[in-house]
Amino acid sequence: MKTKTLSLLLVTGALASSAYMAAAVAKPTRAARPAGLASATLRAADGTPRGKAWIANRNGHWDLKVEAIGVAPGAHGVHLHTVGKCDAPDFTSAGGHLNPHGKMHGTANPQGPHLGDLPNLIAGTDGKGTLTAGLTGSAAELNAALFDADGTAVVIHAGPDDNRTDPSGNSGGRVACGVLTRG
Repeated sequence: MKTKTLSLLLVTGALASSAYMAAAVAKPTRAARPAGLASATLRAADGTPRGKAWIANRNGHWDLKVEAIGVAPGAHGVHLHTVGKCDAPDFTSAGGHLNPHGKMHGTANPQGPHLGDLPNLIAGTDGKGTLTAGLTGSAAELNAALFDADGTAVVIHAGPDDNRTDPSGNSGGRVACGVLTRG
């Protein structure tokens, strides 16, 4: 009886091991990627990669996601800027914050916010940080604002945004920039 039990355990173990190996080798199935509206590669003034940003539709809402690398640890203001231009050394070519409705700066400002105002990105000691923020407006409104004649840039600032002070939240210099492109 012990031999039959041992054989059954060995066969069962082999089958379980085979199933485990097959599952480990099989490609994971991903949920359908959300429809993308725009994306940007973020770079420092010297051209060093500083991450990526993209805008996608998730469950009927438009989200901007930023994945930053190589930035100083701590909080950083992130904004959509009015011009799709990222000229070194200071990225001032990107203009001010995207503000098609003439509001004041900041989510904590009773007369705000700009369309380009976003929450702070928090970078860890490894220089990496992520931010996901909802954008207001329909696809048509966002397309009109983001892809006007001079485009739009995503900018990461040196310091945190206070979410109140007009016009830029006292977030300091611009340390990374990327131009949004469709898709």
